[in-house]
Amino acid sequence: MKKNVQLGIWALTLFMALPCSAADTAVLRNGFSILHEHRQIIGTITRLYVSADESSFVDIPTAEIDHFEAVPGNPTPSPEPQPAASTTHPFDLNETVKAASGTYKLDPDLVTSVIRAESGFNVRAVSPKGAQGLMQLMPQTASQLGVHNAFDPQANVEAGTRYLRELLERYDFDLVKALAAYNAGPQRVEQYGGVPPYFETKAYIARIVRDFNKKKLAAKSDSALAPKSNLPTKPANAHVLAKPTSTSPVAQN
Repeated sequence: MKKNVQLGIWALTLFMALPCSAADTAVLRNGFSILHEHRQIIGTITRLYVSADESSFVDIPTAEIDHFEAVPGNPTPSPEPQPAASTTHPFDLNETVKAASGTYKLDPDLVTSVIRAESGFNVRAVSPKGAQGLMQLMPQTASQLGVHNAFDPQANVEAGTRYLRELLERYDFDLVKALAAYNAGPQRVEQYGGVPPYFETKAYIARIVRDFNKKKLAAKSDSALAPKSNLPTKPANAHVLAKPTSTSPVAQN
């Protein structure tokens, strides 16, 4: 009997380690969802493969997954683009940022600083929480912004810039609150009436502001006639240069 129990446990463990084939959406307890091609249970972790070649995956604690939903019609996911390898339409990050910033009237240096903080310019970046691409769009946010493939760098930057603009408008062009909402979610900013007390969020804001200010100061030193910042036009609250302090990541003007 004891031998049979041991064999049963060994078989169950082996089964849990085998990949589960699916074209499903994993719905998390926090309300987010992650589209994946197949998944694999490894101990207390469920690995969600978001690419067919298994080059991109997200490890989620199994306890954080509420349920799985089948994709209607079980369509074959579109392959991830490889813009850098294209000889006909090479991806130019600077031009893409410039175009998106012009459309949504943001300073391209600000958008570039957000990309640096979010993904380190890695087109295929996937965070532990499931955010994807250059500007780390959560699947739910990407869907709301009409992005079908968050690993498409041009679509990702355009949507991320648009989302940042929407957050700036939502918080009366307070850059600090907008960045906090981009990182932690608008619901947290509203819950705490400002920057939530999360070390990650505070460090994130400080990192972006520091990088953005560095660009502006460098441009100013290069030329006394450097163009003014193209942040959304509301001088009273548009943080062109924000100074980190010992009590908060960024001092609001």
